[in-house]
Amino acid sequence: MAFDQIKLEISRLLTEMQNEPQDRHEIYLSLREKLSQIKATGMPLPEDLVKLEHELEEEFASEQRDGE
Repeated sequence: MAFDQIKLEISRLLTEMQNEPQDRHEIYLSLREKLSQIKATGMPLPEDLVKLEHELEEEFASEQRDGE
């Protein structure tokens, strides 16, 4: 997949996250997949998206710990 296409899909995911916060976990998983695709192309990962990925990962890990 072309880098520009991946960027468009990430942009769409971020818009979805704002418009449909109840689907945050699914969007997080899709974001991880897109970042992996970027990494596979050898392109550098955008720092802001990496930071967002880590923040969401911590949020969901915290929710799992609280739910146990």
